[in-house]
Amino acid sequence: MKKNFKILNSFLINLPTPSNISYWWNFGSILGLCLMTQLISGIFLSMHYTPNINNAFNSMIHITRDTNFGWLLRVIHANGASMFFFFMFIHTGRGIYYGSYLKIKVWASGTLIMLILMATAFLGYVLPWGQMSFWGATVITNLLSAIPYLGNTLVTWIWGGFSVENPTLNRFFSFHFILPFILCVVILFHLIFLHEKGSSNPLGLSNKIDKISFHPYFSLKDLHGFMLLILMFLLINLKVPFLFNDPENFTPANPMVTPPHIQPEWYFLFAYAILRSIPNKLGGVVALFMSIIIILTLPFSMNLKFKSSSMYLTKKITFLIFCMTFILLTWIGAKPVEPPFILIGQLLTLVYFSFFMINPLLCKLIK
Repeated sequence: MKKNFKILNSFLINLPTPSNISYWWNFGSILGLCLMTQLISGIFLSMHYTPNINNAFNSMIHITRDTNFGWLLRVIHANGASMFFFFMFIHTGRGIYYGSYLKIKVWASGTLIMLILMATAFLGYVLPWGQMSFWGATVITNLLSAIPYLGNTLVTWIWGGFSVENPTLNRFFSFHFILPFILCVVILFHLIFLHEKGSSNPLGLSNKIDKISFHPYFSLKDLHGFMLLILMFLLINLKVPFLFNDPENFTPANPMVTPPHIQPEWYFLFAYAILRSIPNKLGGVVALFMSIIIILTLPFSMNLKFKSSSMYLTKKITFLIFCMTFILLTWIGAKPVEPPFILIGQLLTLVYFSFFMINPLLCKLIK
């Protein structure tokens, strides 16, 4: 018991933390709260969900109408996924802006967390078995057919047949339930790597002297962030619970009727826009995957120690352009595949990847 208390004491209470970190450092703890919310609500929803193509949609109606507070659990879980990604994008953006990628093990584990979270969210979106769930699963899993030699076999293996059917839904439900617990393990390693050398600070300096204990200074700041998150979450769930839902997903899945415009959830739209902007199918799949993996290049390309005022200004301008590009790609991903959206998507894709190649060169030239 004493040993456990000592670990907790050094891990959280007396953790040396830079005294100048701001509210931008709150989003890590907020993501922890989002994870707990998703785990708890998901476990309760799984008690009433039926992973069968004939009953899945009806089980969602049963949860909403017949289960005590089932409607609340459902909207908490659905909107919680959107909140999770919203804060994760801010958390990652803060890391890019303030150079947190210099802690390579923390950055690599964080990228793995993002990939697992995206896989979990995709699997969960298929489970309600609405029109967009079915066709989204069909389109995204079909992308694997672009892999040379093994593609078609891999797609058939994932489906468990020759189309998205009952075996697909069953295995998607199993993986959607298992992956969050794997995610918890990866997050634990992420925290261990973070606490090896402590958090970074806005100045990007490894100052070992100007540090204070985590509690009560930053625990109270985190509590403030929790309160704001809960307030915003309650407003969304009680006032506009279906704000992020696609209307097509309120219709049962029908393999014979294709929706006029197939699109994923908003947090995948930037990657979906990049996928659509590449004319070649295999090239689009590679670009889709690289849109996430490319952030792993930052520790090696942006590892400059000396930071002049000119370099800081350059990084600030290029980062703002990158943020605007990300937002515009999300907007383009929701638009139909027709002019002028195709050309705009291609130009934005070029700008998106250019950030990771041109920005390091600019900083080296200015240095």
